[in-house]
Amino acid sequence: MSGPGIPGAVVFDFDGLVLDTEWTSYQATQEVFSEHGEEFSREYWASMVGLTDHPHWTTVLEEQLGHGIDRERWVKHKTARSWELASELDLMPGVLALFEALRAVGVPMAVASASRARWAEEHLRQRGLDHYFTAIRGREHTEKTKPHPDPYLSACAALGVEPSAAVAIEDSVPGVQSAKSAGLTVVAIPGRMTAEHDYVQADVIALSCADLTVADLAHLQTRHGSNGASAS
Repeated sequence: MSGPGIPGAVVFDFDGLVLDTEWTSYQATQEVFSEHGEEFSREYWASMVGLTDHPHWTTVLEEQLGHGIDRERWVKHKTARSWELASELDLMPGVLALFEALRAVGVPMAVASASRARWAEEHLRQRGLDHYFTAIRGREHTEKTKPHPDPYLSACAALGVEPSAAVAIEDSVPGVQSAKSAGLTVVAIPGRMTAEHDYVQADVIALSCADLTVADLAHLQTRHGSNGASAS
């Protein structure tokens, strides 16, 4: 339950919000395309950020080449390269300070990602950050993922809070839509790959987590949370 100046919970997206993994995933995919003498559109990748219901990049590559590829080999190659690049990333600005501030006042936190939970779990564990989170929800935990409300409903249920008492922090339009349809108050932080997204549904847009305080999130939740959906 939220108290004066404290939101009931905060649910973070992961890719592009905690780490700039949307960019490194694009880099790894582009490297595969380059090895085949092709280019992969950054604009197309940006349009897919936050979604899972889209053609797989191997399908796009095969269409550009006009013939099939060894999908298993290249998916393994791209996955390993994505992990390698992401492991070298620093946290996005203000993320650690916000984690610390929320924990200091007892605000429960979760991750709601359109990627598999293990992806976020391993990166957080690698950096000694997994202890901040009560729950990490990925695409395997719900029947539908973003932009559907299921990921955020699942995260709030795991935290034991009503969605209307929680704040979501997102970097993509599908993520914003997911959180809003679940009934959370939503802060949008455009990333390198999502700067052109239209965040009209977000309750507020910030430059980074460094611009957010616990009091800011509590104020937003108080203003917007009364219109949120019930967890039932």
